[in-house]
Amino acid sequence: MARRPLPRILSNGTAQIARSRELARTAADSATDVLHPLITITRGLRRLASAGRRKWADTPKDKRGPLLFLVASVILVVALVPYGPLLAVIILMAAAAWHGRDRTPPAPEGPDESQTQRLQSLYEALVPYFSTAEDPAPLFAHGGDWEKAFPAYEFDGGGRISHLVVRYPAYFTDGEADSRARIEQLLTAKSGRGREYRFAWDEEGNQLTIGVLAPLPTDIAAQRFVTAPGETVLGFTDPTHVHRTLPLTHGAEQRDVPPVVWRTGIRSTEPNLLVMGQPGSGTSTLLRSIALQALQYGDVLIVEGGGTGEYACLTGRDGVLGVECGLTGALASLEWAGHETERRLISANRARQSGHPAPDDTRRPLWIILDRPSAFAHLAAADGRQDPQSLLQVPLRHGRAANVTVVVADQFDSADALSDAVRQHTRARVVLGPATATQLEAVLGAPPHTTPIAQVPPGRGYARLGSGPVHRLQVPATPDPYDDATSDADRQAVLALLPPRTTPADAEETLPTEALPAEAAVEAAVAETS
Repeated sequence: MARRPLPRILSNGTAQIARSRELARTAADSATDVLHPLITITRGLRRLASAGRRKWADTPKDKRGPLLFLVASVILVVALVPYGPLLAVIILMAAAAWHGRDRTPPAPEGPDESQTQRLQSLYEALVPYFSTAEDPAPLFAHGGDWEKAFPAYEFDGGGRISHLVVRYPAYFTDGEADSRARIEQLLTAKSGRGREYRFAWDEEGNQLTIGVLAPLPTDIAAQRFVTAPGETVLGFTDPTHVHRTLPLTHGAEQRDVPPVVWRTGIRSTEPNLLVMGQPGSGTSTLLRSIALQALQYGDVLIVEGGGTGEYACLTGRDGVLGVECGLTGALASLEWAGHETERRLISANRARQSGHPAPDDTRRPLWIILDRPSAFAHLAAADGRQDPQSLLQVPLRHGRAANVTVVVADQFDSADALSDAVRQHTRARVVLGPATATQLEAVLGAPPHTTPIAQVPPGRGYARLGSGPVHRLQVPATPDPYDDATSDADRQAVLALLPPRTTPADAEETLPTEALPAEAAVEAAVAETS
């Protein structure tokens, strides 16, 4: 059967609809301009009629008769006077036009006195950086005109600068990082501290655009994200460089937020992840969020070097191969992970050579999550044993072909203890918590386009996937459900994502609720209330 062409409304309907909307919008604007006098007169007549009704309602009843006689006399006189009706209509239309005019006070043109003073002080502060003695017509000079240097500006409700465009001379060394950093630091200090600024340098046009970024949402709880297999949501960011949104549930309402999606698997260019941060910055929260998402499609092996029990809620769950907190268990688990990676590679290679698809036991993703492996390095050195990080070379180097993903998280004070394999084979990077520009560039490989601030909420930081742009990041709230400081809403959100517990093969009956461990009792109580 020959294929029938699609109707034109389906093939190019989107362009036609957009063109029709534009034409309708243009026609509406033109009609508004043409009918503006009629609209003004109609509004004025309505206001005059309302004033007449109010006057009649306010007139006492004993005086309404004389008032009606007076109005009738005026109408009779106007009707008898030559050209009286025409003059009456003209006067009425003029009165209606006067009363129907737009009484909205016009917006003030230009900045007020305080805003002008702020712009002038900012202009004077930039003079030493954007002027030289050899310039015959300097754009920046003491006592000069700031309007030529700042062609566009905006202020927020508090009177601080929210958007600014700065013109600078062509001889300024805008290609040097140090020169840019000095200008950005000065503008941050003069425009208002405690906010995040985005600086966009236009080297061809000799312009610098400064914008204030809104704070990222911190109230997004853990939930099932609408993603495909192999996609992991690290957090949420600004819609500047992300052209995708995820529908999220927040209480009774829903909203769309742009995510930072990390893609893993055989065709991933960033198969492994490194997370760095300060104590309490939310690195364990991010690892918990990744583990809950990975358990949807794969198996997870967790090695915790901090020994704080951050992943006790995952112990004994379906898909969780183990949660190791000791050196001996960590060495045994990572040694098995290395052998499992080699087994998968050999099995998949044999299948490809035979012309068969990869076996099913090599397709299921395997996630190796290490939290603070540097703590084991000191213990292993003191005991004269092998560093667990040395067992990660095979999963890090060849894990992508075997569907093995490695996630490592550590703190800045232990960054020197990370092995070379971890540094070289983790192309996806995340930095959480307060960090200097030097630390950010050292971990991410590129400086962010925003100014880091000193006080940030937990789970707040930056992410960079491979050689892509640096994104602002806010990790979804995924706290430890067994922590007493966790709110009930966050606890229920995390417990709802946990897979069921693995039932031992030799278990004959289920223990009663009174015999459950403390963490299981918490889950049972939450399940009853939900």
